[in-house]
Amino acid sequence: MSKRDYYEVLGVKKDADAAELKKAYRRQAMKFHPDRNPDNAEAEAKFKESKEAYEILADEQKRAAYDRFGHAGVDGQAGHGQGQGAGGFGDIFGDIFGDIFGGGGGGRRGPSRGADLRYTLELTLEQAVRGTSENIRVPTWVGCETCDGTGAKDKAAPVACGTCGGAGQVRMQQGFFTVQQTCPTCRGAGSMIKDPCPSCQGQGRKQSTKTLAVKIPAGVDTGDRIRLAGEGEAGQHGAPAGDLYVQVSVRAHRIFQRDGNDLHCDVPVSFVDAALGGDLEVPTLNGKVRLKVPAETQTGKLFRLRGKGVVSVRGGPPGDLLCRVEIETPVGLDGKQKELLRQFQSSLDDGGDHHNPKKTTWFKGVKRFFEGI
Repeated sequence: MSKRDYYEVLGVKKDADAAELKKAYRRQAMKFHPDRNPDNAEAEAKFKESKEAYEILADEQKRAAYDRFGHAGVDGQAGHGQGQGAGGFGDIFGDIFGDIFGGGGGGRRGPSRGADLRYTLELTLEQAVRGTSENIRVPTWVGCETCDGTGAKDKAAPVACGTCGGAGQVRMQQGFFTVQQTCPTCRGAGSMIKDPCPSCQGQGRKQSTKTLAVKIPAGVDTGDRIRLAGEGEAGQHGAPAGDLYVQVSVRAHRIFQRDGNDLHCDVPVSFVDAALGGDLEVPTLNGKVRLKVPAETQTGKLFRLRGKGVVSVRGGPPGDLLCRVEIETPVGLDGKQKELLRQFQSSLDDGGDHHNPKKTTWFKGVKRFFEGI
């Protein structure tokens, strides 16, 4: 009797991916497994047929040979090393049902790696732009010095777990399922500490606060992270430590605001300097520069000082410094100064709309708006 097409056996298309094949095989195995169909020769035959089809199609090389030559290309390869019988349910458990019950075929877990940590480091804008070195104190788990992280008194070697015999896994029968799970006694390590270290109670680590020197490269900004490998929590029983991630947070500056590589600042300009023009001293992160303000400068005018910004931590040319003019209205005037301003305003009014073009345009727009209503 000729064999059925393997894709037909599993009920999938020829372009089915690995996930579809696995799902189809699981469905067939659940339906036809001998443990669910005792003394049913037909179900056992279909189970063997599905198992053979999956073994071929789940292997990329065997599947390629089958797609090209059919059964002739893979004869004798199905069931290789596993026998041709139905086998125990544990034979397929690790591959197909491990994702349902967990721990299938995974072997021992061993001591777990230490957790990663995050530390938020606040910097001034100057520190972030120029780079700095900071000492930080991090509360964490550190390796026990008494036992060198082994967790055992006198640094004695661990002994095999009596529950799992050192395998790190135990098998349990649940109806027709054979379930393999992580050993609850040793938690997958496969070994136990017979005489725990009194300093760390057998964990191989203890809580402490350690001081670290962190080098901050020039140009960092809020949100940047610096990874310190192996400076996170120590692992249990000598397992590797996690990493420490230093998260940068730059404090607000009283003069500058950073936007990428550019810096922004507001520059107060007197009424007279704005009207007549003049030179102003403007601060930068590297000292003072002269800024020429042309006559008749208005509030909101932006002046760009090339290359006076920030060089990013990722390199490239420096950004710019953008100075926004903010014309300051004089305050605390005495009687004489007020009278001079009234005379000045009178002279402007005599000149008509020529001296206040924005004001004139705005009022004309308001007039048209009300006329439209």
